[in-house]
Amino acid sequence: MSGHFENRVARNESVFRDLNERIEAGTLPADATKLATFCCECAMLGCNTLVEVTIGTYESVRANPRRFLLATGHAIPGVEAVVQTGTGWVVVEKEGEAGGIAVSTDPRSG
Repeated sequence: MSGHFENRVARNESVFRDLNERIEAGTLPADATKLATFCCECAMLGCNTLVEVTIGTYESVRANPRRFLLATGHAIPGVEAVVQTGTGWVVVEKEGEAGGIAVSTDPRSG
């Protein structure tokens, strides 16, 4: 994959990650087993798919700044690897340049 493409993908997904951080903040304090609805953090333009996971699952995704929550089928091979799956969702981990951008734009890495 080209560096330009990886850069765009990582930056697009980071925008949705920031939005989901705000969504989660609106649910706190909450039981880790409580279901919450988040935006798919994929790089597809115009994606408005919603993903439902527990607060605990979302927190486990956010524990690694290279990981993102996506709807099933929205991962981009060569840029990200699927590391966890659930009903209607996957967790991907950014690779290469995209991974570095994911870390540098992580709102929790301050």
